[in-house]
Amino acid sequence: MYTDFFKTFSDQTEKSLEPYLKFNKLVTKNVEVLTELQLNAMRTYSEMGLAQMKAASEIKDVTSLTAFNSQQLSVLTKLSQQMMDDSNKLQAVAKEFKDDVEQMTTENLKTVTPA
Repeated sequence: MYTDFFKTFSDQTEKSLEPYLKFNKLVTKNVEVLTELQLNAMRTYSEMGLAQMKAASEIKDVTSLTAFNSQQLSVLTKLSQQMMDDSNKLQAVAKEFKDDVEQMTTENLKTVTPA
């Protein structure tokens, strides 16, 4: 008798907590993707900044200053492109998360709404 009661209670609890578990897994996956995206961006921007600092430290005369200044347009173009790429990746992650949450919500509503 008690065994059946505890089994029923356990099954009901598991069923009622299932949406929370799915949501927590979704949030965890999203945080993991965002963290990796941020770490990659940080690495890229740091490398670009260090490369510019090294190039600036190599300026010794007017000729090297002219060479440094002439490459700045390409560096800024590369930086701008990287920022656009990172922004697009971030938007894609946000859209995927939104779509997954909407799908999960729809599924949960189907289970609780009587047919």
